[in-house]
Amino acid sequence: MNVGIDKINFYVPPYYVNMVELAQARAVDPNKFLIGIGQSEMAVSPKTQDIVTFATNAAKEMLTKEDLASIDMIIVGTESSIDESKASAVVLHRLLGIQPFARSFEIKEACYGATAGVQMAKNHVALNPNSKVLVIASDVARYGLKSGGEPTQGAGAVAILISQNPRLLVLEEENLSFTQDIYDFWRPIGYDYPLVDGPLSNETYVQAFQKVWQEYQKRYERTLKDFSAFSFHIPYTKMGKKALLSILETETSEEQTRLLEQYEASICYSRRVGNLYTGSLYLGFISLLENSKTLKEGDRIGFFSYGSGSVAELFSGKLVKNYHEHLNTQDHQKLLNQRQALSIREYEQMFEDSLDIHQSATFADPTPYSIIKIENTIREYRES
Repeated sequence: MNVGIDKINFYVPPYYVNMVELAQARAVDPNKFLIGIGQSEMAVSPKTQDIVTFATNAAKEMLTKEDLASIDMIIVGTESSIDESKASAVVLHRLLGIQPFARSFEIKEACYGATAGVQMAKNHVALNPNSKVLVIASDVARYGLKSGGEPTQGAGAVAILISQNPRLLVLEEENLSFTQDIYDFWRPIGYDYPLVDGPLSNETYVQAFQKVWQEYQKRYERTLKDFSAFSFHIPYTKMGKKALLSILETETSEEQTRLLEQYEASICYSRRVGNLYTGSLYLGFISLLENSKTLKEGDRIGFFSYGSGSVAELFSGKLVKNYHEHLNTQDHQKLLNQRQALSIREYEQMFEDSLDIHQSATFADPTPYSIIKIENTIREYRES
């Protein structure tokens, strides 16, 4: 039985900041952002929108009544949880109107969480062929104003529907995970922003990919020629490229060009959004499908998932016949193009205007599923 990605969609908040303007405001050469890390725009979220808002908007439009009746598991991968106890998936279950006899929970392991959800979903559907599983990666990447990580911030969600006989990608059985206990990026309880060892994080990411790729080759007897493209976790768009280049050194120039061209297709959206943490890998996959000019039925896509701390995984899937007929390219481009550009002052004011859950309040954000009320620490969402 074939199991894989039947539908996929993303959502980002309706605000962004231009990276040239941010660089100028921080007295930095704009090319450090545009070329050095490969970012041109960065999604910005107001206090009235959170991971539930993003997740609901990402999933709502792609799910049919039949989907809502068949989904029996909802998994949210996030490191931006809004509650230390109750899973955001439970709130999401209600807002989406999914049938009541479903399992709902969160998974946390930095930027790897959603991939754990995808693998769990694949195994669940393999055992329960009539079921469908909704996996959502939803996060807010924040490091603080004028911090070293500021230009690699972002926000948004990617919704993935896993089912039998998928219309986009069949997930293969070949996958390999790799775990190391390393403090390259972490956020202790009570900290508003993560603690980051940038050089160590970059080094660990690349080395993790090299190690998992070398072992993957041994176990499954695969070479780069077996893959039409790779989708990487993208904290910033140059990061995945560094990892890819590290295994291309001994390849022919033709092979290097082939895979690097596909990589460029995979970062079109991330360049305009920034870091989605758990969703970055899957935003890259959407971008690859919607911007590549050469992918076709049967092509094998490699996925490299990485979560700081650290857990990495390499897995693969094959594109399904007529997959391109089930993409939301126009809607995604419209979503990105219709966002409101913020001045640096507006961006900083929005960033510093934090949500106080201890203060009862009402809000007038017209965005679907935005927070409209806080009472007794409970968030009430707009249900349309």
